[in-house]
Amino acid sequence: MILDTPADLNHCTEHASGPSGLSAIHQPGTSATVWERTPLSGFQRWIDALPPEQLPRARVILRPEAVCDALLEIARLHGIPDCPERNLLIEDISALALIFADVMKCDHLQLRLDVIQTNACRKFHIDAVSARLICTYRGTGTQYGISEDGADPAEILTVPTGSPIILRGTRWPETPLSGLLHRSPPIAGTGETRLLLVLDPVEDPEKADGTGYMH
Repeated sequence: MILDTPADLNHCTEHASGPSGLSAIHQPGTSATVWERTPLSGFQRWIDALPPEQLPRARVILRPEAVCDALLEIARLHGIPDCPERNLLIEDISALALIFADVMKCDHLQLRLDVIQTNACRKFHIDAVSARLICTYRGTGTQYGISEDGADPAEILTVPTGSPIILRGTRWPETPLSGLLHRSPPIAGTGETRLLLVLDPVEDPEKADGTGYMH
């Protein structure tokens, strides 16, 4: 059955006020869960003002407890100034990695940091993963909605900047799929730059191919 009304969208998406609420992705019929939070104003001003070339870019497979050290090196390579706001970004991503690994019960993660200035992955879709965590630290957040017969959603919601969302993918064991799709917001020509964190569970790091999509 494909759900296709605003009420269905509310039914299959959980909204949490704390990190523990992200585990609701395991509830039957829940296709996405959002931890709604407001970025610290000082942090948001800092990251919004960073030159795009200093925003961190990375794609790496590692254990969640190794994320902090990896991010310190990534920040150094990109010339991100050593300041409290940089440390806050590193600490937050490290915490999300530990939370997501616990939710998914996995020992390894694929971590991606993407800097997006185009209409990357602007078509609504479902990822070919079991589940994926996405958090937009700068720019417009991921957009999502319920699809009717594969068409674009009639109602489109946008995840708040700084709020992590976990989305089920096509490899989630529960069927049928709810019809909840998502996309990267179209920003080409606006001058906007997005900084996006993507976390995927990795069952066998030796067989992982590192493929994925922007959102």
